[in-house]
Amino acid sequence: MQGALSHIRICDFTGQLAGAGATKWLAAFGAEVIRIEDPVKEGRWDILRSTPPFIDARRGVNFGGGFNNHNTDKKGITLNLRTDKGKQILTEIIKKSDAVTENFAAGVLDKWGFSYEELKRIKPDIIYVSNCGFGHKGPYSQFKTWGPIVQAVSGLTFSSALPGQPPAGWGYSFMDHTGGYYMAMAIMLALLERDNSGLGQWVDLACTEAGLSLNGPALLDWTVNQRPMRQPGGFNSNRSQFTPMAPHGIYPCSGEDEWIAIACRNDSEWLSLHKIIQDNPQDQAETSWGRQFDHLQNRLDHQDELDQALASWTMQQDKFHLQDCLRQARIPVGAVQKPRERIDEDPTTECFDLWPTIQHSKMGQVRVDGLPARFSETPWQMTHGGPCLGEHTDEILMQLLDKSSDEVEQLREEGVI
Repeated sequence: MQGALSHIRICDFTGQLAGAGATKWLAAFGAEVIRIEDPVKEGRWDILRSTPPFIDARRGVNFGGGFNNHNTDKKGITLNLRTDKGKQILTEIIKKSDAVTENFAAGVLDKWGFSYEELKRIKPDIIYVSNCGFGHKGPYSQFKTWGPIVQAVSGLTFSSALPGQPPAGWGYSFMDHTGGYYMAMAIMLALLERDNSGLGQWVDLACTEAGLSLNGPALLDWTVNQRPMRQPGGFNSNRSQFTPMAPHGIYPCSGEDEWIAIACRNDSEWLSLHKIIQDNPQDQAETSWGRQFDHLQNRLDHQDELDQALASWTMQQDKFHLQDCLRQARIPVGAVQKPRERIDEDPTTECFDLWPTIQHSKMGQVRVDGLPARFSETPWQMTHGGPCLGEHTDEILMQLLDKSSDEVEQLREEGVI
């Protein structure tokens, strides 16, 4: 079955996750995504090519699990852009493409002679989407970033902490994932506009600004009330500041490192939870709860005491059993699940086909991340693993650019491919 984007071709320089994760979406819906890589610095444009996780003892530029995961169903060509012939071949590919995508540091394509002005000269309606830490304009544009730096500068790192503790951060690659989603959306919006008006354009995406946009309530609170996020008494990022809720947090359950998330949005939900506690007292004496928490403001005023009492009760409960009990009472709840519990034990996994098995030309069969959206008429598909280095060079040169086998061999001998 043809994909919804089977008429689209992308000349792709993206790497890691913030870029490659974007074009993965397009490839899953049928777009022809042609990855351009360097035959001299093998794998150095994308360090994930040769970094763990691995499926077995094999190592090298074709066995990085992260790279395979982010580049399913794409094609790969090596091209030496230090050579005039390499630049000419890239020019020919751009002429036949709808978009050029990259997440290098600002100015890399300019240095190679492929600025947006040059791309427009090659193909007037080309779409160019760049995605770097600070964008291509402004005083920070020349600074290089990585996931944790983006999260720190955007304000996200500061927003995650417990009282008396330093900022906890949002994980190694939170903004790589989110940046990829923003970039995929940007590519599609630019393609839609081109289809409507015939105009190409440059979409300059800054991953740090994308992260900043996720701080909405805290930014609004400062703008309107001059109220900082961290105030005397500490900051608990588990608790809902906007809108106030109590209890609202992560609580321990029975077993080693087992937890559950519980949120009571109003008095009615709290009273339902309180009844469950009464009916299942365990070692927690019901009299210790009293009626002092029946109203939201009382719970907010004594939230530390509330959390401590609730934690002493939840730590005697199995997280999944408690989750079922609270769900039946229509209380917002979720067991804190470990990755293995979601991928192998949760029934929604199979329902969404969220981890399909694909065929990699060297690794064999491997499970990868699918897309968390189901389309009734134009579903996504993933069948092939990420391209090995230069795997489709001959195919692209001969089928797309009409080169002969002798020409391809000559280019290889000259170090162009």
